[in-house]
Amino acid sequence: MKGRPAPASGLLRQIDALARAVLPGGLTALLLMLAVVPVGVPGLVPAVALPCVFFWSVFRPAALPPPAVFALGLLQDLLTAAPLGTGGLVLLVVHGLAARWRRLLVKQSFLLVWLAFCAFTAGAAALGGALQALLTWQVLPVPRGVWQALLTAGLYPALAWLLTRVHEAMTRAEAAP
Repeated sequence: MKGRPAPASGLLRQIDALARAVLPGGLTALLLMLAVVPVGVPGLVPAVALPCVFFWSVFRPAALPPPAVFALGLLQDLLTAAPLGTGGLVLLVVHGLAARWRRLLVKQSFLLVWLAFCAFTAGAAALGGALQALLTWQVLPVPRGVWQALLTAGLYPALAWLLTRVHEAMTRAEAAP
């Protein structure tokens, strides 16, 4: 018989909803773990975390709630041996500001969203550097923060492309009966 397939049972529907709820945070955590692999690029873990949090905060804010963002920040701190809480605080600030600017950003072209992300990246690098300097009582070298901001801004297009495909797949799955 042709036509629409029968809707999934209650348990399958709940598992599907849970998988979609966990996917943004889980995918970001997986990308952070993959970024730890030694490839000779310093600062890759924070350069992966920030674009993911920004993307989900703008395009699907309910999928990455603040506790999950903070947990990703703690994971970032553990993977990079940074003072605990600095990554979490930076990611929470980015999450909050991106969610606040969401209505404006979601209507813009990719280029304008990328430019806005570059501004977020500069602010996040400054805040992260200031927090680490304050907590370690050492002035961090400026080129390290500039390198981090440039790497993060440069990775955004590739990560946004990947995350857009995931977001579109989630949207299609939600629209399916």
